[in-house]
Amino acid sequence: MIPRELIKKLRKIEIYTSRLANEQLAGSYHSVFKGRGMAFSEVRQYQPGDDVRFIDWNVSARMNEAYVKVFTEEREMTVMLLVDLSASERFGSVGRPKIEAVAEVAALLAFSAIKNNDRVGLILFTDRIERFVPPRKGRGHVMRVVTEILNAHPEGEGTDLGAPLELLGSLSKRRSVAFLISDFIDEGYEGALKVASKRHDLIPVQVVDPREEELPNVGLALVEDLETGEVLEVDTGDPAVRRAFARQVHTERAKREQLFRRLRVDHVTVRTDDDYVKPIAELFRRRQRRMARAR
Repeated sequence: MIPRELIKKLRKIEIYTSRLANEQLAGSYHSVFKGRGMAFSEVRQYQPGDDVRFIDWNVSARMNEAYVKVFTEEREMTVMLLVDLSASERFGSVGRPKIEAVAEVAALLAFSAIKNNDRVGLILFTDRIERFVPPRKGRGHVMRVVTEILNAHPEGEGTDLGAPLELLGSLSKRRSVAFLISDFIDEGYEGALKVASKRHDLIPVQVVDPREEELPNVGLALVEDLETGEVLEVDTGDPAVRRAFARQVHTERAKREQLFRRLRVDHVTVRTDDDYVKPIAELFRRRQRRMARAR
């Protein structure tokens, strides 16, 4: 039984993200994510300039003149959403926890996918695999995906980014588009990320709360690590403490972005206190520009 409050939230997400997918992302999504390859469409008479490798010799022999095979891009893809449900996703300092922003981002990407007749699958994870929802099409399936995210009761508390990436490799032999949606509070996932990025079009999406980047000056405060349960007393009134915290955040971000650049994976950061559509739209525009230069 889904709680009434959750039903209201789901309906709001559906209306908002479906409209955004239609108005702002559907066209660019279509242009930046290619299908699985080329599929045979028909044969037609040979024309000067056609590649002789595509001549259909059987048809040509029957018709007594040259015919070539015509191929079209196979547009249908599988889009996998790898969603982090670890305890840190329950943190929120701007009126809502990160997991709600995660659900909205997932819904936006899923609606963009189904507008292009793609299938959408879901892997929920913490420090283990929590749930797998096989790829399917349709609006109803998108709402199931969002419901699974918001209504989940994970068993794990920590984060293991390697687990969903390894599962993705075993589930999907064909190349798919995979969005890894997480706050990336983890270590030691570089190897799994490297393997997955070679097999799939992997796009990390980091969800950040502003208080994870800058400590507020509130004097002595008890700070709890939601994933380990450890509680520390921190003097946020000390400027040196706040500077050290900011330096650590900057160092970790730079290390992560360097990894993404080295593996040549596109990535995007969304904030819980800002519009998440703009950075995703900018990601699509970057890919469009890169594809245009490659032509």
